Formats: sequence, structure tokens, C-alpha cells
Amino acid sequence: MSDCIFCRIAAGDIPAEVVAQDDDFVAFADLHPLGPVHVLIVPRRHVASMAELGELPSEVVAGLLPFAARVAREAGVEESGYRLLTNTGPDAGQEVLHLHWHVIGGRPLGGMA
Repeated sequence: MSDCIFCRIAAGDIPAEVVAQDDDFVAFADLHPLGPVHVLIVPRRHVASMAELGELPSEVVAGLLPFAARVAREAGVEESGYRLLTNTGPDAGQEVLHLHWHVIGGRPLGGMA
């Protein structure tokens, strides 16, 4: 999708600090980090949100958690802990309409409230 910033980052059209990638996902540093480690994981194929997750092939969906664990390990937060989350829709605060997950860690994160 040519007007989607995350599609353009995944395609390499917009520079980003890429920390990991494979055939299905790209992980890059968040421009406005909420912790010492804040990485965004996006599927290369455009889907707007979790509401459209069924549009991704099942093998891509199955690869997400292992990829996220790899990103956390390579970022050095596997042992201390990290948060993996996604926002779906406006009430949850989704700002970019391309499915993405945040890997946040590197300090105690506190409660979710």
C-alpha cells in the first residue's frame, strides 16, 4: 500500500533503524520510545489491524511469536522481561493503520492502568 508508512518502511523506501527482519516481518526502532527498548514489528504484507488478521496466511501468523521472541532476545530484554502489545482501533489508540506490535522493555514497566 503506497500511502502506508509501515509498508514503505518494510519495503525499504523510508529509512528506519531495522533491528531484525525475515521474509514475513520487519522490526525497527520506534521513533518515540516508551522505554530503553521500544521496537515495532510489522508484517510485510499490509493488514490494517488485528481485526483483519485472517487476511494473513496462517504460517505468517504462526511465525509472529517466535519472531517477537527473537527480537526481544537480540535487544537484550529476554531475561529481564518485556511487554509485547498491539493496539486495535481508535479506542485502543492505534495511530497507524498497519498491524504492528510493540516490544517494550529495558526497565520496570509498572502496571497497565
